[in-house]
Amino acid sequence: MVQQRQPDASASVDYPDSDGQPMADNTKQFRWIVVIKENLELLFMDEPEVFVAGDLLWYPVEGDNTIRQAPDVMVALGRPRGDRGSYRQWEEDGIAPQVVFEILSPGNRFGEMLRKLGFYDRYGVDEYYIYDPDKLELTGLQRSEQGLDVIDAMDGWVSPRLQIHFHMSSSGLAIYRPDGQRFLTYSELGQALEQARQQAEQARERADRLAAQLRAAGLEPVEE
Repeated sequence: MVQQRQPDASASVDYPDSDGQPMADNTKQFRWIVVIKENLELLFMDEPEVFVAGDLLWYPVEGDNTIRQAPDVMVALGRPRGDRGSYRQWEEDGIAPQVVFEILSPGNRFGEMLRKLGFYDRYGVDEYYIYDPDKLELTGLQRSEQGLDVIDAMDGWVSPRLQIHFHMSSSGLAIYRPDGQRFLTYSELGQALEQARQQAEQARERADRLAAQLRAAGLEPVEE
């Protein structure tokens, strides 16, 4: 008797790209998600093997589409940049996102956050950061031999994986790049670019005036 090959059950599993949940509940939560995600993109813009995503479904187990989570921001070191509909770990050389961020909103419940902690602990996250922009509270957890353990003091903490610095003050959280530059909002980035453009324009105008003065004095400016 010829034995027929049974189809791979996992091949017929659908992995939706959306869980139907909103990315954020309010503007404050959304702003922080965007700030962290976009600044991490800038930080690793020259690193082709660092994948950063916001609100992307992560499926750690092939064949089971009920095991999933969509971190507000996640970073997978060792995975190439590029667009994805979801992060299917078995298609990513089995690499789990090493760092995840969650930004709390008033709608977040303790049970939900406990469930997320269990998921991230079980499926291999090394660093888990939770920020509450209303209460101005930052919680961090780092993987040890026992699993994800709470970091005692977050003010001044440096992420082992990302090398970014966390600082807490009466005005809330500030995150700094390894070079000391603070994570900026989109508006602040735009203002910084405009300031740089204006400074470059002023420098060009000064150089033009100096060149004109030299020519008026019968001297030819040296071009570099």
